[in-house]
Amino acid sequence: VQRVEMIGGDYYFKPNHIIVKANTPVELSIRRETAKPHNFVLAAPAAGLQIEQELSKDFEKISFNATTPGRYTFYCGKKLLFLESHQERGMHGILEVIK
Repeated sequence: VQRVEMIGGDYYFKPNHIIVKANTPVELSIRRETAKPHNFVLAAPAAGLQIEQELSKDFEKISFNATTPGRYTFYCGKKLLFLESHQERGMHGILEVIK
């Protein structure tokens, strides 16, 4: 199992670039460090991934297995009316799946 720990803050993910091996289980432990609501969205049907998880102040585990090598964008899908989305403000990153 590949283990990754991630923090969601004010308009960033740390780390914002993750490299994992295809067809190997991944356990992502993720939390937010601010009071603002955030989530983690990874929509990559080509890799067999469809994840949308609300973030809390405590670490939560997301388990997945990416099936196809490539680069896939993850982001926070939150947006307030009339303002830029959290993704547009920089809260996004890349999941890189290698062979």
